[in-house]
Amino acid sequence: MTPAQLIARIRKSSLPPAVLLLGPEAYERGRILAALAAQYPPEAMTQHDLMEVSLAEILDDARALSLFASERLIRVVNAEAALPRGKAAAEDDAGEGAGDSGPLEDYVRDPTPGATLVFEAIRFDFEGDDKRRQERVRKFYASIPDVVELRRFSSQEARQEAEALVRAAEFRIDEAALDLLVEALGADIARIAVEIEKLALYAGGRQMGVDDIAALVPDARATNVFALVNALGRRDRARALEILDTLAKEGEYLPLALAFLSTQFRTAMVAREAGLKSAGQVQSHFSRMGVPMWSSRADQVFQTVSKFSKAQLERAMQLIFEADRGLRDARPDDRIVMERFILALTEARG
Repeated sequence: MTPAQLIARIRKSSLPPAVLLLGPEAYERGRILAALAAQYPPEAMTQHDLMEVSLAEILDDARALSLFASERLIRVVNAEAALPRGKAAAEDDAGEGAGDSGPLEDYVRDPTPGATLVFEAIRFDFEGDDKRRQERVRKFYASIPDVVELRRFSSQEARQEAEALVRAAEFRIDEAALDLLVEALGADIARIAVEIEKLALYAGGRQMGVDDIAALVPDARATNVFALVNALGRRDRARALEILDTLAKEGEYLPLALAFLSTQFRTAMVAREAGLKSAGQVQSHFSRMGVPMWSSRADQVFQTVSKFSKAQLERAMQLIFEADRGLRDARPDDRIVMERFILALTEARG
């Protein structure tokens, strides 16, 4: 079941007796919880924490009839805490034991009419080192047929959802500014939604731009890093030095800026070697490769391709290597290393 499907069922008051919210994505979980809160009065809602009470106690509560509400919502957080631990966990992984999931299976077979249990298992992700732990959680709660996977948004999905949020908030924002907002916040749509609310209040009927993002978003220093990348991509020495001054005053970690610059020039090198002749071709080429590439980002890459010859791009990569080595050495100041890098890069000739 998708988050949207569950929200639709909530609004139709056709909730199943038990639901498992599985995954770390906070934005969709917040929408689901808001939809639930709109359907139940406060006296009909109860919250339990499996770090503090046992699963058996929660199920006993669900079995009890309420004198104040015919329908009840029981929210259970830290659902992972119910899983067996130690030797019991090892046996469970080997398929030799069912842990403590038996009482839940019994409840799901014969649930209390009008009661809905919502289990939230948000600690583990679906990939990487968490994947095996996530599968254990899924196995423990296998008796619950209605599972909602809360997967993190991809960069493209976050960008699309951000556009929808801006439309709903009824204000205007530059495409480049929206791209920077999504990228600076790591495509974390929950944080993006909060920042869009702030921007909507700040807009006052005017169109928001990159400078507004820098002024309002907590990660504005990261946004300035992207601005530095763009300035150097245009070979704009004065603007690059100005941004570097801002970053240094704000205490920015300058090796981070260099890492972004390396990505920008490597991408431009690939675009040049592929013979791409427009921003549209850049976007299409990298999208086919599975690399997220929005239109404004493609414009930036193509701008770099246009400003630097192949020899100059190779020289830029050499300068980045030298600057990186300089930042790792004993030195008086990161800023001096970066200033030398900017001056050398903007003087490069092919």
